[in-house]
Amino acid sequence: MSNIPETGRTQRVQIRLIVIQVLVFSLLLTLGGRLWYLQIRNGDEYTAEAAGNGVQQVVQPAVRGSILDARGVALADNETRLVVSASRTELLKMKDDGVGVLTRLADVLGMKAKDVQDKVRLCDSKTPQPCWNGSPYQPIPVTDEATTQQALQIRERAEDFPGITAEPTAVRRYAAPAKAKTAQVLGYLSPVTDEEIKQAQDGPSPYLRSDQVGRSGIERTYDKELRGKAGVTRYEVDNLGRVMGEAENDPAVAGSTLVTSLDARVQAVAEYELAQAMKTVRQETDKITGRKYEADSGAVVVMESKTGRVVSMASQPDYDPNDWVGGISGKQYAKLTSKKSNYPLLNRGIQGQAPAGSIFKVVSASAAVRGGHAFNDLYECSSSYSLGNQTFANFESKGHGPITLGDALKYSCNTVFYRLGHDEWVKDGGIKPKKDAKNWFYRTARDFGLGSETGIDLPNEVKGRIPDRQWKQDFWKANKDAWCKEGKKGGTYVQQIAYESCLEGNQLKAYDSINYAIGQGDVLVTPIQMATAYAAISNGGTLHEPTVGKAVISPDGKSVREITPKVSGKLPVSARTIKDLDKGLRSVVEPGGTAAWRFGGWPQDKIPMRAKTGTAQVYGKQTTAWFATYTDDFTIVMTISQGGTGSGAAGPAVRKIYDALYGLDAEGNQDKKRALLPKPQKALPKIQSDGTIYAPKVEPYDPAPVTPEQQPGGQEPQLPLQPGGQPGLTGSPASTGRQP
Repeated sequence: MSNIPETGRTQRVQIRLIVIQVLVFSLLLTLGGRLWYLQIRNGDEYTAEAAGNGVQQVVQPAVRGSILDARGVALADNETRLVVSASRTELLKMKDDGVGVLTRLADVLGMKAKDVQDKVRLCDSKTPQPCWNGSPYQPIPVTDEATTQQALQIRERAEDFPGITAEPTAVRRYAAPAKAKTAQVLGYLSPVTDEEIKQAQDGPSPYLRSDQVGRSGIERTYDKELRGKAGVTRYEVDNLGRVMGEAENDPAVAGSTLVTSLDARVQAVAEYELAQAMKTVRQETDKITGRKYEADSGAVVVMESKTGRVVSMASQPDYDPNDWVGGISGKQYAKLTSKKSNYPLLNRGIQGQAPAGSIFKVVSASAAVRGGHAFNDLYECSSSYSLGNQTFANFESKGHGPITLGDALKYSCNTVFYRLGHDEWVKDGGIKPKKDAKNWFYRTARDFGLGSETGIDLPNEVKGRIPDRQWKQDFWKANKDAWCKEGKKGGTYVQQIAYESCLEGNQLKAYDSINYAIGQGDVLVTPIQMATAYAAISNGGTLHEPTVGKAVISPDGKSVREITPKVSGKLPVSARTIKDLDKGLRSVVEPGGTAAWRFGGWPQDKIPMRAKTGTAQVYGKQTTAWFATYTDDFTIVMTISQGGTGSGAAGPAVRKIYDALYGLDAEGNQDKKRALLPKPQKALPKIQSDGTIYAPKVEPYDPAPVTPEQQPGGQEPQLPLQPGGQPGLTGSPASTGRQP
């Protein structure tokens, strides 16, 4: 035991605790004083210095993947150009907001100073093109066509051009092999916007500020695969911008290659023949009105019958997608978006809507069979059909007596389908429908895929319209108030119709069903919908989701992801009915059929051809021409707005596309060496050992100067139009004598 008294030990412990407390408080006081010195007394100074230190990113844009046709021919790729860009951030630091620099830059580039300044201004609701719709923090391209001499001037006189760069850059190129623009299918690019970057709320944004993004067409659908991943190197820098070290490095990854089912050669033929058909039609006169046909727009779809793959899709008017590369000019933008140019950005293959006319009769014939009418029974093809005080005339007011549904397709007899449509309407209860109404004509159209999207891998496809009872009800609800208001104003014809629609616009009338049975009235379809339906008849009843993409191939060529066609449904009729339809459509191109005069000399024994002509009335416009055809291999549907008759306007062009596919001359003799695509292309392009893809040469299209001789019966005549209809509704008036 210790001899130290207890009291002494306690005092020593207390002294030690006091010393420790003094030391702790001293340290805390020293630390607090230092913090006060750093944060308050000299806070602004250190804040300014810290702000100058940080991490700077250098972005290396990824090379966008190429878009190839089915054989490996480039439809869209990249080329190296000298791109002159301006940093808006640097320009705004200058006293004059960079006006002087941009003026000097304009002199070097041979441009107007205003044009250069317009290029670097930001887009908003009040700013017209040209302007920059991307991020204000990324370099803004002024031109991608700088010469080597211009680039050297800018780089050698860097002190005169602060914030300006001139660098070789990979720039998108739309190659247009054999002059095939493929504009609306390919689409175009534009810079990513701040709004798109902010929209990525669930994680890091998929975009960098330097990214170009697909805005339409397959550039948009497959943007993620094509865009790749930009490289980013992060540097630690001080407040003077001096690099203090490399923080992180993410290498760039090039975009994948997209192989499509398109064939550049067939695309060139389709574009040329569609444009020529429209040009030819504009020289012809509507014999009823005495006016030249306007032929203001058109589309053609070439599809593999058994798979739904799109071989070609052309739309008129078209444009050059290269106009968007490097920023579009105000003049070009106005042209592409104006009513005067008829909106060439629209892909009318998937966005052009019109009444189907007589190519719809395959739907009506199928509906009649579902309703209990035998395909090969006899139906009266009279010269006209009367309903109350309205008379609905047949083609040329000509009758054919009792005929089968197959012959009704061959002669395109309207009155057969008028009766069938009216009979089914009566069976369903007329304007007071039965609870168990079958609505076969409307249900069958939807079962054929009409009135809904086909699912094609292109953006902004429209649904079209099947005007069944539900649509009538919805349309009436949406317009009732306006109709009632208009109907109270007076006694003009239009006001009377408005008042009648106010009271009864939700009722499906007899004349609605009569018109509908021949694809008129308020029916709206698109070329891709009709091509899908006719391809299904060709292949035995399978409806496919049409596809343009065929495979995605990694940049090194080692990974291939094939895009397989998807089945969307089956035609709602038996195999027997499909064979009957096929036989009826085959007779359309044989002697006596409405398309026979366009297929004179066709080798029907070797390459069986089926077709249906159609001419649809559109309220306030000239008739829309339709021509739907198929072989065992391909389905082709062409339409020309305000183009007159189906076989008259579109027939020669469709025939020439088939001639090119199969290598046929005007007499139907086949030269397989000249055949572009006698069978659908199944294999993918050959990937070579270095990862590149073999691309065969594409020869320019040389159109045959001779067209098939006209068959007996002459050119498809124009039709007399008679009073009647539903003016004021979206769509077209009542059918009163429609050409097949």
